[in-house]
Amino acid sequence: MISQEEKFIKQILAVAGVYEGGDNPWDIQVLNQEFYRRVIRDGELGFGESYMDGWWDCPKVDQLISLILRANIDQHVQGKFSLVQDFFLSKVRNLQSKRRSFIIGERHYDLGNNLFQNMLDSRLNYSCAYWKDAHTLDEAQEHKLDLICRKLQLKPGMRVLDIGCGWGPFGKYAASRYQVNVVGITVSKEQIQLGEKLCEGLPIEFRLMDYRDLDEKFDRIVSVGMVEHVGYKNYNTFFNVARRCLTDNGLFLLHTIGHMKSAKTLSPWTHKYIFPNGMVPSATQLCDAFENLFVMEDWHNFGLDYDKTLMAWYDNFTLNWDKLKDQLSDRFFRMWKFYLLSSAATFRSRRSQLWQIVLSKNGVPGGYESVR
Repeated sequence: MISQEEKFIKQILAVAGVYEGGDNPWDIQVLNQEFYRRVIRDGELGFGESYMDGWWDCPKVDQLISLILRANIDQHVQGKFSLVQDFFLSKVRNLQSKRRSFIIGERHYDLGNNLFQNMLDSRLNYSCAYWKDAHTLDEAQEHKLDLICRKLQLKPGMRVLDIGCGWGPFGKYAASRYQVNVVGITVSKEQIQLGEKLCEGLPIEFRLMDYRDLDEKFDRIVSVGMVEHVGYKNYNTFFNVARRCLTDNGLFLLHTIGHMKSAKTLSPWTHKYIFPNGMVPSATQLCDAFENLFVMEDWHNFGLDYDKTLMAWYDNFTLNWDKLKDQLSDRFFRMWKFYLLSSAATFRSRRSQLWQIVLSKNGVPGGYESVR
């Protein structure tokens, strides 16, 4: 006899054109009947964890989740406890405080350089590539780096700050191609260890530090994929730090994932397994945070490029799994697959965007010429 939980889940999946046991690549195959009760009870967290545990499968998880998001059915299945807990955590506590800022480095970016070297492009860009006129991941990431450099109008001898520098792909590219001096900050020891080797001989300095401790002048500032770890309570602080560190005629480029609505709670599955304390900003949250601090010179959205980027990472990860499986578990494999495929789905469904925003302190004299 079919349970009420199973009946309900099947009904709402059907709204998105998804059927349990169906023949389409996005149809779900339930392997443990407790799946239905778990999703009703735990919402998004239960859906992700049950995939990690092998309770359900699907040939094309990215297509499945894209259909779910496009149909907005995720809003109908939320665990009450998860919602209350997330509301308490994000409203009462500052999960991205200075004291907690190194958690993301330790739990995500320090997972091991070997993982990221087998997933990313040859330069180790862990952010959206720019696929215009590109045919490979390496080409698309190089296009992204050069796009940033051109938007920042880099000139030889400039001093550039990279907030959230990762393994230094931007710094290495900018220093070698545009002859600038770069200071990169990160909260990951593993990134610094490898980054210093990759950038040896170039005028690049790596620092293990929180962005709030910065207090020196730079001609240009860039931050790629880092503000997603800042949190809505700290956006204004982040922009104030950038303003005090930027010369009066300088430019600041912010490269970030953006969400279609303002959120003050965390994604429970992503928070628990992938990006602890992570939070994607909305346009309103960012604009409110830099109001009266910066002039917005340019706002560029190429969110669909992140779908292609994530699928390229997925292909690399699965292709190179044999090189990683001795250090990582099968459950990690399913977790990481779910992370990459579900992330791709958020961009494909247009729930998430990718923005590059160029800011100046006083407005560019004569106006800023947009670069694409």
